[in-house]
Amino acid sequence: MDPDVKKPAPLKPTVNNLSQAIFIVNRHAKTATDSKFLYSLKKQALEKMIKEKKAVKTGLHFSRNPKFSQQQSDVLVKCGNYTFHIPPTKEDFQQLPHLGHLDQHSRNPKTRMSLNYAKKLLQEYTGLKEPKQNQHKHRHRNHQKPVFKKLGDSF
Repeated sequence: MDPDVKKPAPLKPTVNNLSQAIFIVNRHAKTATDSKFLYSLKKQALEKMIKEKKAVKTGLHFSRNPKFSQQQSDVLVKCGNYTFHIPPTKEDFQQLPHLGHLDQHSRNPKTRMSLNYAKKLLQEYTGLKEPKQNQHKHRHRNHQKPVFKKLGDSF
């Protein structure tokens, strides 16, 4: 390994770094085939940030994609320069104002961070471990080599 090449310094769990990591994890979860772990990582990180007063629940929004076409609401969480949605609790409905429909024009700031880096930061922050079957799933697929028949042989 080249001594001049520096590995990126480990990120500190600041509000800004955690917000960016949650943004990356959330963006990947929307298209992942197995998004359960990513969404639980996001939710646990936001809940811990709320407990530590690093994030604030600001109100309820109608869900953009409600399950079974039922009217559904999500909790809007403000976290640094970012906003996220998490599932509401019964207390949220009693304590938070309902803000109506989500403003389609409000967007989170763009950020550049690798998914692995974001997951690592959030896992260290929350203590949540990735289930064994998810780890290295994409690295060690059991690829079967194609079997070629000789010309003229039947299948």
